[in-house]
Amino acid sequence: MRTIVIIAAKEIQEGLRNRWVLATTLLLAALALSLSFLGSAPTGQVGAGALDVVVVSLSSLTIFLVPLIALLISHDAVVGEMERGTMILLLSYPVGRSQVILGKFVGHVAILGFATLVGYGAAGLALALTGASVLAASWIAFAAMLGSSVLLGAAFVAIGYLISALVRDRGTAAGAAVGVWLLMVLLFDSALLGLLVVDQGRVITAPVLNALLFLNPTDLYRLSNLVGSNVSQFSGMAGLAGTAHIGLSALLLGLIGWIVAPLGLAILAFGRREL
Repeated sequence: MRTIVIIAAKEIQEGLRNRWVLATTLLLAALALSLSFLGSAPTGQVGAGALDVVVVSLSSLTIFLVPLIALLISHDAVVGEMERGTMILLLSYPVGRSQVILGKFVGHVAILGFATLVGYGAAGLALALTGASVLAASWIAFAAMLGSSVLLGAAFVAIGYLISALVRDRGTAAGAAVGVWLLMVLLFDSALLGLLVVDQGRVITAPVLNALLFLNPTDLYRLSNLVGSNVSQFSGMAGLAGTAHIGLSALLLGLIGWIVAPLGLAILAFGRREL
């Protein structure tokens, strides 16, 4: 455990030195603050609280931005160090390959988690300072959105590590990371909605749809933030949310599975890789 913490601290220090932490935090804070003030405009028309609308707006932002940031900071975590020759130096110390992966993963998730909590938390703080009336349930939904956003980021960090452990050069890793982002964030939902329209419920029944949604962590994240929300009609997933009936605990377990499985495969791939 001590070795993992040391490696994680090293990744955090590098993130601070490369301005990753500052840049990511400021970007998320700026976008979150913009959405908190501009996105609350329709509350008087739909009868929803301002923070409820902010939760849905930030969830939509997270789908596009957090996975991209996670893949950018993780896609060369292994192959980049191997190309620079620093991985051989690191493994010359009494440290296992699994500890290297786990330590770097913890460090990168800590960076992304800090940026997400501080950046998005600024939106909640700004809304509170305006004196807007916010129900306790809305604050709970906001806190749940923050936690699930960190889980989504961790899932894509793990996917980035799997990519980095499998490919042979940084260029290939970058291309694969962009491809994964396009597939899971843009193409998957479009293809799924198209299938639903064509199929008309003949083959893709509710249980089949539920299973298909577990193939994409972004859908699990989005649905987890629609559960119990009274402004879910603002989300592009509102139609699927009404068709798929999945409990919140199952959605969160699915997100955790998307963290554990790619990270475990990354450890296996790196353990068998020649330096």
